[in-house]
Amino acid sequence: MRALRVSHSAVVDGWRERERALRRLGHDVELLCAREWSEGGRVVPLVPRDGEPVTGVATVGRHPALFVYDPRPLWRALGRPLDVVDVHEEPFALATAEVLLLRRLRRQRAPYVLYSAQNIDKRYPPPFRWLERWALRHASGVDVCNDAAGRIVERKGFMGRARTIDLGTDLTTFTPGPTRDDRSREGGDVVVGYAGRLDPAKGVHVLLEALALDAGLVLRVAGDGPDRPRLDALAADLGVAARVEHLGALDPAQLPGFLRSVDVLCVPSLTTPSWVEQFGRVALEAMACGTPVVVSDSGALPEVVGDAALVVAEADAAGFAKAAAEAGRDAATADRLREAGLARAAASSWERVAADHDALYRSATRTPREAGPGRRPLEVVVVAYGQPELLGGALEPLAGRRVTVVDNSSSPAVRAVAERHGARYVDPGRNGGFAAGVNEGLRHADPDADLLLVNPDAAVGPADVDRLVAALAADPGLASVGPAQVDPEGRAARVTWPFPSPLGTWLDAAGIGRWRRDRYVIGSVLLLRREALDHVGPFDEERFFLYGEETDWAARAVRLGWRHALVPEANAVHVGAATSTDPDRREGHVQAAQELFLRKHHGAVGWQVSRVGQVLGSGVRALVLPGERGVAARRRLRANLSGPVRAERRPSDSVAGGLAGEGI
Repeated sequence: MRALRVSHSAVVDGWRERERALRRLGHDVELLCAREWSEGGRVVPLVPRDGEPVTGVATVGRHPALFVYDPRPLWRALGRPLDVVDVHEEPFALATAEVLLLRRLRRQRAPYVLYSAQNIDKRYPPPFRWLERWALRHASGVDVCNDAAGRIVERKGFMGRARTIDLGTDLTTFTPGPTRDDRSREGGDVVVGYAGRLDPAKGVHVLLEALALDAGLVLRVAGDGPDRPRLDALAADLGVAARVEHLGALDPAQLPGFLRSVDVLCVPSLTTPSWVEQFGRVALEAMACGTPVVVSDSGALPEVVGDAALVVAEADAAGFAKAAAEAGRDAATADRLREAGLARAAASSWERVAADHDALYRSATRTPREAGPGRRPLEVVVVAYGQPELLGGALEPLAGRRVTVVDNSSSPAVRAVAERHGARYVDPGRNGGFAAGVNEGLRHADPDADLLLVNPDAAVGPADVDRLVAALAADPGLASVGPAQVDPEGRAARVTWPFPSPLGTWLDAAGIGRWRRDRYVIGSVLLLRREALDHVGPFDEERFFLYGEETDWAARAVRLGWRHALVPEANAVHVGAATSTDPDRREGHVQAAQELFLRKHHGAVGWQVSRVGQVLGSGVRALVLPGERGVAARRRLRANLSGPVRAERRPSDSVAGGLAGEGI
């Protein structure tokens, strides 16, 4: 795969191991980075290795979010044939906007992926807020270095699932030293190390306060920065200056030796209103050197180190003094941390990081994984709410397949039917709605399997399932496929629907909506591709309780480049709203789901434009259409006049199984 990566921080030679590892996987990776950049308190110039395809680009500005590149090298690189553009800059950064603007002007059609480490949910001023939202909404992938950053980019507009990928550890450079002798564990001084920028948010003053509480601790500091004078003054005031050694900013080649020279490495980062620890790479580098690690609980640090380090409350000097002494003096603790740390560092190897980026690129370009031997696994998920007799009819033709029944009603009768038909029974203990039920089924499914959703009031035979599987396998660009459907009397049912949109609402009101494109297939019987599930993520259970879940998922998939298709050769029988006894309530659920969809994908203004179109269209139909069609139009009119979400009721007996999959 031909990839262009843009990353100002790749000026550091060791951090370019990501690209080298990607090339070892067979990717053709061209890299553009800053000619020089300040890292760890020192200016690092780009020094390419012989034959390394990396270009240093002049930059204007020094802040990671407020600089731009010389556009000429970007313009030339973006003019070459590419499969993916990887922008390793924050979505709100000026450099990201510059790259994406040049990509568009260059008519470069390769999808792009972004990176974010920002784990504080900030609302940036214009134009940064607008640039961030546009970049995220059009991205084909996002990788993050902590889970909180992933949740933030998804909330701010990325349509898929962000991938958490470690920043990487060079296990050929950061290697364990000789097993430490027992000198410090027998009462000698414990050498505490700190490596990084000297900045108030990094919390080095907490380590000085810890030294004042334990005379057996000494501190070695590798790094420089604006906080150095204050730290020197504090050390003198606390009477610990004689036990503090400042080494200054180290050359990267000196860092492994430094980490092996200390008894314990401490990362005492603090949370501020504008910053919180985003990863803590040095903690994993110390682990790779076999050095025990103590970190604060700031930001992503506990997530990154897991159980391989001691975690102390941030700003807790007494806690750091105790933890450093324990890690430095207690043999059992030190050995446990050393063993766990080596395992954690191994999981962040550049080979592992490259494999994760390979998966990111394949997802963004919708390049299928190499097929393994045999047929691809298939899992069936049925979300039920009561109505065991209907459920039995859905399960009977699925005999012999892996089926999971998620019971939102916690019903013994539903459990009995599921077990009688050999299905796995899952009781989530609550009625979280159809989307939550599907997600619960996903959690129990084979992570490599495609997923067939079947409503409890639908039935699809073995041959028709096979036709769906064959259609999905034949076109790697399809995220989902569904069969044609009929009701129990054999009448054809509508299966494909256009996505709700402000313009579409007015076209429907004018009676010309049948020509709308970008359609999806309803979820009553729907086969989902595993790669699409991994790319798009689960159903949105926070917004959608009943109806609209598959519409939202399908729309997100389309934004990420996937397609959906009806397979007319496959057929299913669908009762349709069989568990609904209140048409007004059902119409309220449908209209509420449409409002939620429009607000999510088109904003508040888009919803209001659509609402006016709905009111006008429903009003005209209510006046001119006879019979049940006129009654249905009046229901829709009442729902939109009152505000569907506001009027929607969600009592405890709301159905969240058979009502899903009607389309909105």
